[in-house]
Amino acid sequence: MNAAPSRLDAVVSRLRRMGRRISPQRLAILRVLVESPLHPTAEAVHRLLLPNHPDMSLATVYKTIAVLKECGEILELQFSGQDNRYDARRPAPHPHCICLACGAIADPPADGLTELTEALARASGYAITSHRLDFYGLCPKCQAGKSEDPA
Repeated sequence: MNAAPSRLDAVVSRLRRMGRRISPQRLAILRVLVESPLHPTAEAVHRLLLPNHPDMSLATVYKTIAVLKECGEILELQFSGQDNRYDARRPAPHPHCICLACGAIADPPADGLTELTEALARASGYAITSHRLDFYGLCPKCQAGKSEDPA
């Protein structure tokens, strides 16, 4: 069973409860962001939607992302020197594995992360409200490509 449609329905319902209009363009942007496991950039979302929505501007994508951020329905991943990436499938902070070769991002399971966060809060005295945990390396596809390269 694919959980993406129910996530999409939940986001749309929340936006409507907040008095936000759900235009066909906004719905298309939401669908891409909620269904994509790739953590796309705003530009990638725009490029993907242009064939079916040729009048959609990049500004519309950015405005929709801004609304989602305001509502807590998207996680923004900022990278120095690179475009921001977005995760609307899992908007709560969670770890990411990031490929240094191709830029792919994966959401690995992280059992014990809640306990670790609570332990860090106790040990530091901080009231932790958010976190970001990224691991860098080579994804399986890039490892396979590198191992096949004789050079």
